[in-house]
This record gives sequence, C-alpha cells and structure tokens, in this order.
Amino acid sequence: MRRVFGVKKDKEPPPSVQDAAERINKRGDTVDEKVKKLDIELARYKEQIKKTRPGPAQEAIKARAMRILKQKRMYEGQREMIYNQTFNLDQVSFATEGIKDAQNTMAALKSANKELKGSLKTMKIEDIDNMQDEMMDLMDISTEIQDSLGRSYSVPDDIDEDELMGELDALEADMGSETQTDGVPAYLQPDKESDLDSELNLPSAPSGRATVPQANQQTTDEFGLPTVPRASLRT
Repeated sequence: MRRVFGVKKDKEPPPSVQDAAERINKRGDTVDEKVKKLDIELARYKEQIKKTRPGPAQEAIKARAMRILKQKRMYEGQREMIYNQTFNLDQVSFATEGIKDAQNTMAALKSANKELKGSLKTMKIEDIDNMQDEMMDLMDISTEIQDSLGRSYSVPDDIDEDELMGELDALEADMGSETQTDGVPAYLQPDKESDLDSELNLPSAPSGRATVPQANQQTTDEFGLPTVPRASLRT
C-alpha cells in the first residue's frame, strides 16, 4: 500500500514568534547595509556635482544621483515595513509570555491552595485556643511552685514601716559612734591598755649595732641572758 499510494509526509511545525522575529531582523540588517552603501554613493555624487561646472556632465551626475536616491527611498520603505512587522511580533511575543506567566501563576496558586487546605484540615482554632489556655494554666502553676520554693523560713512577716525605719536609725547611730575622726572604726584601732608588749615585758629588738663591753660590767645577749666571756671557754 505504501508503494502504491506513498507515505504521508509529516507537516512541519509552524514557525514560532521568536523564529519569525529573528528572520525579519536579519532582513532588516540587510536593508540597513544597502541603505548605508547608497548613502556613501550619494555623498560621492554630491561632491562631484559641486566640482563639475553646469552642463551635460553635471546633468549626467545628477541623473545617477537621482537613481541612487530612488533606490534608497525604496529600501527605506522596506525597512519601515520590516520595523512595523518586528514591532508587531514583539507585541505578540510579549502577550504570549504574559499568558504563560499567568498560567504558571495559576498553577502555583492552585498547588498552594490545595496544600493550604490540607494543612488547615489538621488544625482547628478551638484546639489552638485550648492549647493557649492550657499553657497559661501551666505557667501559673509553675509561678506558684517557684514562689513556694523561694519562701524564707523564720522571718517575721508583721514588720511595719515605722519599725523598719527605727532599726535603720539605730544601726546608723551605732556605726557613727564606732567611727573616729580619721574614718577608722574603733574596733580596728589598737588598744593601748591591752598592749601585749607591755604585759609580757619583752626586750626590745636589737638595733644591729655592736656595743663594746666595759670592765666589770656584765653583758647580755640578744635574749637578755648574761654572756660568758670567751676566755673562760678556753681549756
């Protein structure tokens, strides 16, 4: 059957907006190049017309310039048409991209809506309120426990403000009587009557200077004991 009737050819997919825009832009670039070349030729003919005297030669140059100018106008018309086509394709491409973005946004919103509904099914406002109330009760119980554990023992609770101020005044008076003019408390100052040196009658510390013993005078050592002459120690 394929040999008799042949095989149906697959149709090529239509060109996309981007493909059509690229093709038209290439045509526009080609037309721009042609217009630039014609501008160069027109500038050359303009210089020749200025340098040539009026006559047949100048008229021939003007005829060539007119022909080039007509070609330029034709290409400029084509370029304007190409620009309009490109603008239309850009508008279509922008609208197409906007529709695709809207479709993606709708799909994302639908997915988020479905997920949100599934999450809300497992959560109820009554359960949240009950949990908050229970947490407040637990915090109150915890505060009561801390207060109970932090109570002081054997501390009177019936002290009034007048009694407290009296105690503070008495304490301040006691501290003032113990403080001397130099700012040192009395209990930190030395007591002359209880001087240990005078009670024990200890000898004073040696001054470090040696004394020469006089004749018939008994000397003592640093501890207050009589010293023995060196001569008596010899055998």
